[in-house]
Amino acid sequence: MSLAEEAPVTSALMSTRWPAIPYEAWSATCDTLHAHTQVLGKLAGRLAPPERQLQHAALRLSARGWETLPLPAPDGSGALVVALDLHSHDAVVEHNDGRARRVPLAPDRPVGAVTREVLSSVADLGGLVEIDPTPQETPWSTPLDEDEVHATYDAGHVETYFAAATQAALVLSQLRAPYSGRSTPVNAWWGTFDLAVGLFSGLSVDPPSTDFITRNSANAQQIEIGWWPGDARYPHAAFFGFAFPVPEGVDQATLSPPSARWDPEMREYLLDWEDVRAETEPHRAALDFGRSVIRHACAVCGWDEALAASTEGVPPPVT
Repeated sequence: MSLAEEAPVTSALMSTRWPAIPYEAWSATCDTLHAHTQVLGKLAGRLAPPERQLQHAALRLSARGWETLPLPAPDGSGALVVALDLHSHDAVVEHNDGRARRVPLAPDRPVGAVTREVLSSVADLGGLVEIDPTPQETPWSTPLDEDEVHATYDAGHVETYFAAATQAALVLSQLRAPYSGRSTPVNAWWGTFDLAVGLFSGLSVDPPSTDFITRNSANAQQIEIGWWPGDARYPHAAFFGFAFPVPEGVDQATLSPPSARWDPEMREYLLDWEDVRAETEPHRAALDFGRSVIRHACAVCGWDEALAASTEGVPPPVT
C-alpha cells in the first residue's frame, strides 16, 4: 500500500499530484533510501571537479529518481552516471559508451549489499574508486558498505515519496528561475536528504566552524529554500526557508500562506506539506511561501532590493 492510500484525500489533484506522505508510515524505508543516496553523493564528491559551496557533490532529482551529473571515469575512459531509478527500483551505473549495470533495491536487501555492488559496478565500467563509507549528517554511523541494519524498502512508499518530491522540485525550479543573482540548481542533498535552491547576494562571510562541510558550504551570504520529507527531529514533510548568516529580526515575518511559521527549534521558516495539500492551488501556495521568505530575508539582511524583486519576475527574465 502506498502512502497516498493511507491518508484521506479531498480532491483528485491532492491524491494524484500532491500525495500524503506521513513520515511515521515510511520512516524505515526513508532511512534506507537516504542511505542509498549517500553512496551516490560520495561518488560525486570523490570524482567531480570541486565547485564552490560543494556544488560538485550535489545530486539531482530527474524523471527517474536521484542521480549524479556525468562524472569522470577513474580510468579516464569517459563519463559515468550513477542513479537511483525509483521506477524500476534499481541503482544504475551507466557509462557514456552504453554499458550499464543495474543493482536491485529490493525489500529486505541491506544498504551494505547494495553499496558493495554499486562500487563493484563502477569499478567494472570505469575503474576503481575509493570512497569514505562513513555516512554524513545522519543519526547513524555504520559504514555504508557494512550497513546491514537499513534494509527496509517498500516500493509503494518510495513511489509516493518520489511523486511528492517531484512536485516540490517543480516549485523550487520555478522559484529560482528568474533570480538575477547567482543561484544553485535544484540540488538533491544526500547528507540532509532534502531538495533545496540557494540564492546568493555575492558577499562572502567567515564560516562559523572549521569542519569540512561548514567551511566549504557556509562561506557566502545566502538564502535557502527547500523541501524535505521529514526526519526524526521533525517528523513531517515540509517546505523550509532560512537566511545565512542569521540576521536579527529574521524570525519576525508574517508570510504567505498564513499556515507558514517560524520554528524556533529548527530556526527556520516552515510550511508543512499537509498545509500545502489543503490549499486550493498547492503549487501556488508553496511558491508564495518561497517568495515571501526571500522578500523578508532580503529586507532584514540588507540585500539589494533588485535581487528580491527579480524572484517576483521584475523585470521579466524573458522578453
